[in-house]
Amino acid sequence: MTPLAVQLLAAFALAFSIMTVLWLVQRKTGNAGIVDIGWSGTIPLIVVAAAALLGNPSPLRLGLLLAMAVLWGGRLVWHIHKRSHGKPEDGRYAELRRAWGARVQPKMFLFFQFQAAAAVLFSLPFLLSLGQTATTLQPLEIAAFLLWLFAWLGEASADRQLARFKRDPAAKGRVCEAGWWRYSRHPNYFFEWLIWVANALFAWSAPNGPWALLCPVLMLFFLFKVTGIPATEEQALKSKGDAYRRYQQTTSVFIPLPRRRA
Repeated sequence: MTPLAVQLLAAFALAFSIMTVLWLVQRKTGNAGIVDIGWSGTIPLIVVAAAALLGNPSPLRLGLLLAMAVLWGGRLVWHIHKRSHGKPEDGRYAELRRAWGARVQPKMFLFFQFQAAAAVLFSLPFLLSLGQTATTLQPLEIAAFLLWLFAWLGEASADRQLARFKRDPAAKGRVCEAGWWRYSRHPNYFFEWLIWVANALFAWSAPNGPWALLCPVLMLFFLFKVTGIPATEEQALKSKGDAYRRYQQTTSVFIPLPRRRA
């Protein structure tokens, strides 16, 4: 068995344990939204554990990898917690409970373990980067970190802009067009995807590094076809109606671009 395969198996054992505990928590509380916090927090835990076990010839590379994982996961965990704390279970998970009926808990367990597998897969760029044997940072790693920093700051600012807009009582029924939201209907998703592009580029020069490209490709698929943009657009059309239809006509769906005429 290759060293990478051993690392992935160890990562899955950790992720499986975390998600099993969180499944027991949701069973007690009746709120499966904790899986979102769990997924965001599991990836940095995998990276921290792998870094402690493996190390790296370059202390600077090791520090950057830890910073990228912990800052990304920590900000996302806090953001999701603030957004969901004290509120009912997210509609997505409530709908799953209704659809699964009497089999909800066995199926919910499998759903949580799917999230564990996804966390392991998305830890791949970091695990591959730890296998980089060069003692100094490569030019592509430096460029990738700068891209990561831009994307992380962009996502944080987009989330703040949307949260500030929602706190305004006059925002009810209106569409957020402040800051990044004037140029993209989903700038938070765009910057999240860009973070994974940067993670993959950081790993590119490591042994087997190109495999890290799986992460931005899968992230793009999930955002456009599974849990991201389609569900968000459907909900926005239900809650904002014609205001959101006009927004769709003038504003890019993903990449921030100049606005179009309606």
